[in-house]
Amino acid sequence: MPRISASTDRRHRTVTHRHIVCDPDKCIGCQLCEYICSATKEGEFDTLRSRIRNVRIEPTVMLSVSCRNCEDAPCVVACPRDALSQRPDIGTIRVDADRCNGCGWCVSACEFGAILLNPRTKKVAMCDLCADNTEPQCVIYCPKEALSLATPEEVAQKSRRQVVARLLQELL
Repeated sequence: MPRISASTDRRHRTVTHRHIVCDPDKCIGCQLCEYICSATKEGEFDTLRSRIRNVRIEPTVMLSVSCRNCEDAPCVVACPRDALSQRPDIGTIRVDADRCNGCGWCVSACEFGAILLNPRTKKVAMCDLCADNTEPQCVIYCPKEALSLATPEEVAQKSRRQVVARLLQELL
């Protein structure tokens, strides 16, 4: 469940949304997440139509990239046709296909590279955490349990713990 605390003053409002996180120590780059996503969202096994992407960042290190559900999402702001909207409760971004003309401004605005232009429809698509299901299917079917849902705060806390653990190992 997303943690939400809001005040009437927008500058002090904090809304924390969950997004899919990939553990690079567990990801083997099998692309099952991409296949499951395209099958769930598009009805076919086509990694080009997946809303999650496997990215090789080093010869033996893979990561999966999907929408981060940013607060005050730049992609929503960049859309000249108001085709993107963000659910305030869980933060997922919705694409109105009738309004989207495939201009790609939102694709350029996303600093994570998480928005794609569907090659068939010429409309943008992005992860909505499998809004039609109870849980993201890629998280459920990842054979190595490399994918999970987390808030930015949870990701930062895990990173801090890992740094402390490494420092302690070096000291001992």
